Amino acid sequence: MTLNNWQFKGWQSTRWTVLGIALLSFVAGSLVTSRLAHVKQVRADSDRVFELRIYHTVPGKEPALEARFRDTTSKLLAKHDLKVVGYWVAADAPGWDNTFVFMLAHASLEEAKKNWDAMRADPEFQAVVKSEQTEKTVEKVDSTYMRPTDFSPMK
Repeated sequence: MTLNNWQFKGWQSTRWTVLGIALLSFVAGSLVTSRLAHVKQVRADSDRVFELRIYHTVPGKEPALEARFRDTTSKLLAKHDLKVVGYWVAADAPGWDNTFVFMLAHASLEEAKKNWDAMRADPEFQAVVKSEQTEKTVEKVDSTYMRPTDFSPMK
């Protein structure tokens, strides 16, 4: 009995079985890895975008804007499939006083445009805009669309 070339008694036919199992395992693992990598790529290539909106309010008017969103605007957003991820106000950043922040999730930029156009055409929203013109609460709105990175937990 020698150790050279796996020449134990009985190992001559078994080594081909072991090599076959190893090769089959490698191929199966490669296919699974390839499949998982493809799933990640599909998610990263999604058209989904997020919209960050920052409302800079007239000093002291942030509570009025917050109330408007709570009572009216949030319902109109939902009515027009504008999906709000969340609303925020500054907790301890003096430079962010008089700001109201919210984020929306859209299936795509095209879907966002379609939904915003529908909301702007809504008579209920036009009444909100008219009210804003008479009792000004907002000085400026910053809005930007963002796409998630391939490593982002939120996609």
